[in-house]
Amino acid sequence: MNIDRAVMAFAGLVILASAVLAWLVSPLWLLLTGFVGLNLLQASFTGFCPVAMLFRRLGMTAGSAFH
Repeated sequence: MNIDRAVMAFAGLVILASAVLAWLVSPLWLLLTGFVGLNLLQASFTGFCPVAMLFRRLGMTAGSAFH
């Protein structure tokens, strides 16, 4: 798995988890969903993604989006 796929998988996991938490606990968890969405949007323009930097340090191979 390369960094690009890992970032998408992690974002999807966080979005699903926050949706479930919003349904079961509090609608305020939807703020986490919004944060993840905004971070994905800014990463598409700037190429800066903190999770991609973490995955790179963990030894994952670079993809085409995050190198």
